[in-house]
Amino acid sequence: MPGVTLKTVAKAVGVSPSTVSNAYNKPDQLSTALRERILATAQELGYAGPDASARALRSGKAGAVGVLFTDKLAYAFSDPYAVGFLAGLAEVAEEFATSLLLMPLSSTDIAGGSNAVQQAAIDAAAIFCVPGGHPALEILANRGIPAVSTDRGDHPDLSWVAIDEVEAAAQLGEHLARLGHREVVVLVDNAQAAGGRPVELTLDEVGYTDCELRIQGLQKAMPDARLRIVSGGHNAIASGLKGAEFVLDSQDRPTAIVGLSDILALGALEAMKVRGLTPGRDLTLAGFDDIPAASTAGLTTVRQPIKDKGRAVGRILLDPATTERQLLMPTQLIVRSSSGPAPKH
Repeated sequence: MPGVTLKTVAKAVGVSPSTVSNAYNKPDQLSTALRERILATAQELGYAGPDASARALRSGKAGAVGVLFTDKLAYAFSDPYAVGFLAGLAEVAEEFATSLLLMPLSSTDIAGGSNAVQQAAIDAAAIFCVPGGHPALEILANRGIPAVSTDRGDHPDLSWVAIDEVEAAAQLGEHLARLGHREVVVLVDNAQAAGGRPVELTLDEVGYTDCELRIQGLQKAMPDARLRIVSGGHNAIASGLKGAEFVLDSQDRPTAIVGLSDILALGALEAMKVRGLTPGRDLTLAGFDDIPAASTAGLTTVRQPIKDKGRAVGRILLDPATTERQLLMPTQLIVRSSSGPAPKH
């Protein structure tokens, strides 16, 4: 029937329009029999339910949390760290009947990503692995959208759930120093090498706050070591493989490689296998995060509570009972077979 509205259904059932609305939006306020009768009548009349856009305008709520990250959309479904974080966030979102809107911010189309954030119908935002200073962050602030970052901020008004990146990496650095390592290569996620040749970077060129802080932690614990920063591209096994190949095939081979994610370290492990190198004997290899594959590979790494991070971000954004706005999560050095004494030359 053309022109069927909520009022049409109400008249057909013999109830008020607000009762029909409750059948869709507040089902707990109706008996099961009445709600089923309303929905059956609506289906017979061809009424699909209240318009979501109009409802959002009336309530001022979109019912969605935006998740901002600077990588391709597929990253959210393939990267183990991202999957774990989103699983924790989704648990809390589901509890509060809220959707998640994945918002990849292209590293090449900054304007396009910023425009998407400007137009997005979201009530809050989870800032997941977005470099500081990205225009999207300013847009969120200007729109007055509450946001929680996974990077630790200095301003008292910022909300974040993070780890002490410097101290976490320093634990790993102290472990490597005790093993006698003085020549170390750090593999990082960086757009400069994406799709091209591996690049050596300075600390200022790294681009991601968490990576910069982890390198500072390694430097703090290993003041006598020479740390080179290398990237084979974005955070992917192929990037770790490419970066490690660049390092292992050079005359200036280190005694240890540290991937600033387990994914990069696992890529480096593939490069070592091809060259007949045994982790922990011929060369030390370490990662960061402690994803499930790290244990299988015997990878020394720094464990952080990935899923709990997502849950905590969700609580701050959605749970009125959560009053803490800044939360520092624990980390733990996990030593496995991939680390060993520096080879004597």
